[in-house]
Amino acid sequence: MSTVTATRPTPAELSPHVGVGEGIRQTMTLAWRTIVQVRHNPWELGDFSIQPIMFVLLFTYVFGGAIAGSTGEYLTFALPGIIVMNMLFITMYVGTGLNIDLTKGVFDRLRSLPIARWAPMAGRIIADQVKQAWSIFLLLVIGFILGFRIGTDVWSLLAAVGLMLVFALAFSWVSVLVGVLAKDPEKVQLFGFTALFPVTFVSNVFVPTNTMPSWLQPIVEANPVTILSDACRALMVGDDTAGTQWHVASATTPAIQSMIWAAAIAAVFAPLSVWALRRKV
Repeated sequence: MSTVTATRPTPAELSPHVGVGEGIRQTMTLAWRTIVQVRHNPWELGDFSIQPIMFVLLFTYVFGGAIAGSTGEYLTFALPGIIVMNMLFITMYVGTGLNIDLTKGVFDRLRSLPIARWAPMAGRIIADQVKQAWSIFLLLVIGFILGFRIGTDVWSLLAAVGLMLVFALAFSWVSVLVGVLAKDPEKVQLFGFTALFPVTFVSNVFVPTNTMPSWLQPIVEANPVTILSDACRALMVGDDTAGTQWHVASATTPAIQSMIWAAAIAAVFAPLSVWALRRKV
């Protein structure tokens, strides 16, 4: 009988080279893994649905009359900004989910498979984009039910949605970095929401900039949340608010500035996130 000598597999055998096409397929599979978890945990969908609906209802019917004089006029102004604010908060779930995978060893098990090293992280970010699209669609439906109307056209509305998704994709890298550095998921949410609250509220999401103190207005105008809200408001509302106290500027300048902000955020935080993840695993 011939003797069979057991040999230890080499790293190349354990981790074969994965082509771009195969890596994309693996990424989509892992993205579906993240999305399908909602079926087993319906309360997760509530985070993307109940909270944004509550924001719209509370600010429209509690503060709308006092701020704008009528809930309908305030909804026209505030809904685009509320969608932007909700988009930023949802990005924090990317970091929370990644932290859970890291702390529970799921990420290590995924890395032991013969898949692209970037597939687990990319899959989670893509799944977040799907959840973002769902949340935006839901808020638009609620807005239409309450009386919000598009003042431009379908293409401008799609451009606003696309702009928010691009910004969400870039801002997700901030959440990834927090998720890698935090010790547990609770720390991710605590740090993320604590940092996002002042950024979103010191903006023109809920009230026009000209109603704020003069010393605060330059800070608000330079806030990327304000710039993105202006772009989406112009794309969605257009000139419907002409002649009222809500002034809607052209969408071109804030849209370009939002894209620049998105590129800058991704350029800074994507390399930092990848570096931190490599050190952690």
